[in-house]
Amino acid sequence: MITGMLSKRGGVIRSSELIARGMTRYRIQQEVVAGALIRFKKGWLATPTADPQVVAAAASGLTLSCVTQAARLGLWVRQVPEGQHFGVPRPGSERRPPGSVLHYHAPIVPRDRFALVDSIENVLMLIAQCEPFEDAVASWDSALNKRLVDRAALELLPLPAASKRVLEATDPFADSGLESYFRVRLKWMRLPIVSQAWLVGRRVDFLIGSRLVVQIDGGHHTGPQRTIDIEHDAQLRLRGFTVIRVSYSQIMHAWPETQALVMRAVAVGLHEPARLA
Repeated sequence: MITGMLSKRGGVIRSSELIARGMTRYRIQQEVVAGALIRFKKGWLATPTADPQVVAAAASGLTLSCVTQAARLGLWVRQVPEGQHFGVPRPGSERRPPGSVLHYHAPIVPRDRFALVDSIENVLMLIAQCEPFEDAVASWDSALNKRLVDRAALELLPLPAASKRVLEATDPFADSGLESYFRVRLKWMRLPIVSQAWLVGRRVDFLIGSRLVVQIDGGHHTGPQRTIDIEHDAQLRLRGFTVIRVSYSQIMHAWPETQALVMRAVAVGLHEPARLA
């Protein structure tokens, strides 16, 4: 039971909680002497294989949050920072690890007194406060897509203004952060843009208007997947669709040129319904 509990908590726990669950102080001391547990701070114990980030949070009186916890959850983060981001549960008692970022915003979901890892709702709220708008939208999209949080539940929370703005721009169907950037950056065009539209037996990343398909090629578009993509592109073209493929680099490092490409396609009417002869 103790092993399973420690595993779920990154290998870190308060000694008082072990005692509350029936473990005697004598037994705890035996585990420390044997090396099965390490007393790294008064009142705190860790296994030898404990998660270093969780240990750092406990040692500093902090809670892992914002982009650091988002990355730990596998959410889209544009760039994982070298310094860790923490929420501060008890201002005045915290220590600042070197290079870290501390967030003093009040949580929207109350934290347990000694929580070392923040709730997904608080993580997203801090990302909206901390990160550029489109980066925040990409992280929120990722959380919704992975079903780590429910949009309707988020709407019921007392969200700060920055979080409300990000939530309004989210799309739970976004399959990657690249799709989030594309959608947010082209919203100004005020064209119908459908994410993950089902066309000719498969989903496409975006359908703009009636006939303009945009596919975003990430790292997995190679080998057999590439062959399937080429075949589907051909089937779409045979049915009157125009297909534009763009890469990670074009989205993240050459956006003005990528936007100009889409704008030219729209300017010549490639998004409009086919005209009958």
